[in-house]
Amino acid sequence: MRRLVLVRHDVNFDFIGRRILFIAVSAFIVLASFLSIAVQGLELGIDFRGGIMMDIRTKEAADIGALRSKLNDLNLGDVSLQQFGGPTDFLINLPQQPGGEAAQQGAVNKVKEALGTSVEYRRTEVVGPKVGRELMIGGIISVVVSLLAILAYVWFRFEWQFALAGVAALAHDVVTTVGLFSIFGLQFDLTILAAVLTIAGYSINDTVVIFDRVRENMRKYKTMPIPELLNKSNNETLPRTVMTAGTVFLTVLALLFLGGETLRGFSVAMVWGTIAGTYSTVCVAVPLLLYLKLRRPTAAEEGEAAVEQTAP
Repeated sequence: MRRLVLVRHDVNFDFIGRRILFIAVSAFIVLASFLSIAVQGLELGIDFRGGIMMDIRTKEAADIGALRSKLNDLNLGDVSLQQFGGPTDFLINLPQQPGGEAAQQGAVNKVKEALGTSVEYRRTEVVGPKVGRELMIGGIISVVVSLLAILAYVWFRFEWQFALAGVAALAHDVVTTVGLFSIFGLQFDLTILAAVLTIAGYSINDTVVIFDRVRENMRKYKTMPIPELLNKSNNETLPRTVMTAGTVFLTVLALLFLGGETLRGFSVAMVWGTIAGTYSTVCVAVPLLLYLKLRRPTAAEEGEAAVEQTAP
């Protein structure tokens, strides 16, 4: 039985020689993301902005124009109606109603009276503005804390140069993922935040594997120039990187096409995050080491490492 080989083990791609191109591409995408977030902002879901979301199903294919007309006649503000999945499935988004919890429930009752009992109300979510703000702040804090924790972990395990390069690559993945949702006006809710944290975990795992090989090669090839050593490390781990990323990519692609509308945003974030995470690991994190004055381990440090490896 023949083994599937996506990348040959003797591949020798010059990543470091093309580092200016890679960094320029990344800088352009990150800048475009920041500009879009600053100018357009994010289309926040009701998780963050507060409001009412109702998931309904009609018995037969419904006239979306007639449904929208019924909802607009209720004078509940800027009501949005979105069809998803089949012609019988719809999402209704209502803005936050003034007057507290009773007003929110009143709005839900108005919608149900207008649409009648022939409609199946599959899910109704009501989120207050205070809860939405708290979720938004909590989400930002969770992303920042996770990046700081990863910075501390990589610093402790390697050197500060590796930590800085790894977190720069992670920040690239996080910013471009959020920027993607801003540029294309996709709704950003809690599931997308979960995807962002998942992407950070996936990306740093791949980065640590390559950093491990860089450190190993620094001990093995003491006189090899650093650019050549970084290229060698990247190429030696490339088959493993491509195979891992390819497997994850196929999984999230299946989720995108088969997971339904509820998971659509999460799937889009994961598809982009897999591509961006793999790219930033190979084309951003490792080339950045060249600018951070990577230090070869001293004889004393190598002795300590040897003792640790031979210890029972």
